[in-house]
Amino acid sequence: MLRINKTQFLIGTVALLIGGLVYMVDRPPDHTYFINNLINVSFHNNTPRIFGSLGYSLPAFVHVFSFILITGGVLSCQRRRYFLICLSWFILDFAFELGQNFKTVPLKVIPDWFSGIPFLENTKIYFLGGTFDVFDLVAIALGTAAAYFVLLTTHKDRRRAMT
Repeated sequence: MLRINKTQFLIGTVALLIGGLVYMVDRPPDHTYFINNLINVSFHNNTPRIFGSLGYSLPAFVHVFSFILITGGVLSCQRRRYFLICLSWFILDFAFELGQNFKTVPLKVIPDWFSGIPFLENTKIYFLGGTFDVFDLVAIALGTAAAYFVLLTTHKDRRRAMT
């Protein structure tokens, strides 16, 4: 039976929705894959920027934070595995941010057949059009640390729960 840590999953999901709000309000829809191709809802020209300058790096924080919590919540694993989850997402997000700075490296390894697969079809465009920002690297590190803290504080020991 799959045991999900609902608290971790819920916090991660709410954070992900907040991150999505940044794209719906503060970013032009044609710069965001899921706004432009999936939900087709944008308030970019209808509302003022609600996140201000925080909106530039908030998605980098939220992405790693939310996916760590969602992964930890779904796996509902032991505390010692939380570090591995955090490290994995940190490396992935960090690599994607660095890939925006060194565009030629990821563009060489992305296969052409990605162009025919939803979500993956945007991979080359992500690296070509993305901009590297050192503040995003900081946000990724802070999001990872915050997620690790939340995982530890919301961890439910199965042995204690059974007694």
